[in-house]
Amino acid sequence: MPGTIYLVATPIGNLEDITLRALRVLREADLIACEDTRHTRKLLEHYQIHKPLVSYHEHNEARRAGELVEKAAGGAVIAVVSDAGMPGISDPGYRIVRRAIERGVAVAPVPGAVAAEAALAASGLPSEAFRFGGFLPARQGERRRLLASLGGETATLVFYEAPHRILAALDDVVETLGPRPVVVARELTKVHEEFLRGDAREVLDQLRARPSVKGEITLLIGRGPALAAPGGSLGGRVEELMRVEQLDRMMALKQAARERGLSKREAYRRIVEGEP
Repeated sequence: MPGTIYLVATPIGNLEDITLRALRVLREADLIACEDTRHTRKLLEHYQIHKPLVSYHEHNEARRAGELVEKAAGGAVIAVVSDAGMPGISDPGYRIVRRAIERGVAVAPVPGAVAAEAALAASGLPSEAFRFGGFLPARQGERRRLLASLGGETATLVFYEAPHRILAALDDVVETLGPRPVVVARELTKVHEEFLRGDAREVLDQLRARPSVKGEITLLIGRGPALAAPGGSLGGRVEELMRVEQLDRMMALKQAARERGLSKREAYRRIVEGEP
């Protein structure tokens, strides 16, 4: 009879942020697959859980996923954990879930702490709708293109960012999105938990004044000034995006074209020829 693969959320900082169900599943599992065995062992030792561990991280995920699914197909109960938070959410987990589904092995989520949701709840930004984008691109050009493409998004944007890139990321927010409200949530649930709130420039200046920025960071970006519905002229929309969103002309043209389902070339042609 096939076993089960459990995706078990673990604390993002404070070790008390683990559910009773997660502890039970970890105690009952035949094998625990984790990103860093040393990191997970600290959590297990804290709760006096002694189970075999196997590494399961981005570098061996493709190969190890098949091995673990075969064990589960043979009846084993496998618990998959990441270093922090929910497996599969900006962490390894997707491949083993896909393999398990294809093999007919049951997959069961054991929910718990997620940094993106914790940061959003305490951010003070609108939370009725949000868009989670995982980690921002490391390269400036890609990062700016992504941010610019989200200029018309009305939901709160949520990203993870590395401490050594947060200044560059905030600078890109200023340059591509303008004076948006932002929140930098740092070291969530830990001793030095911190929320920095303000517009992008203000928060950037606060962090620049520090000798260094450390810790795990969640970056939240609020909605910009209300934009008119894209019912006017195409050229007018481009000018509006340049004025309100502070996009350069090329980025504004691309966004206006996207809103109307046009290619950038077709949008440019219509503007040149004076079509609406």
